[in-house]
Amino acid sequence: MIIGTGIDVVDIARFERTMQRTPRLRERLFAPSERDLRLPSLAARYAAKEALIKALGGSDGVHWTEIEIASESSGRPHFVLAGSTAAVIEERDIVSLHLSLTHDAGLAAAFVVAEGAPL
Repeated sequence: MIIGTGIDVVDIARFERTMQRTPRLRERLFAPSERDLRLPSLAARYAAKEALIKALGGSDGVHWTEIEIASESSGRPHFVLAGSTAAVIEERDIVSLHLSLTHDAGLAAAFVVAEGAPL
C-alpha cells in the first residue's frame, strides 16, 4: 500500500551558489559520508531529502543529517535513516522507501515512494 509520494527538483547552479554563500550548509544538510561528494550529487541528495519529507507529509521529527542517501554496489540509491527520522518511518508503518535520483542538463531530481504493509 502506498502511504505517500514525493518529488523534488533542484537547479544545480543555484544550489552551488547557495552552498558557496553558506558553507556551513554541508554540515547542516548532509551526513558526514555525503559531504565530500560533487555538487550535482549533493543537489540530487538534497532533492531526495525534500522528496522524502513530501512523501511523509511534513518534516515533524525529521532531521536532515539523519537522512543519508547511500548506494548499493549496483549504484541503486537508498535511504539510511537514523534517530528520530527512523522513528518517524516506523511510527507511520512504512516498510519500504523507494528512491530514484537523476541529474542532467543543470537539474537534479528525486522521486520517493513510501510503502506500507499490504492490507
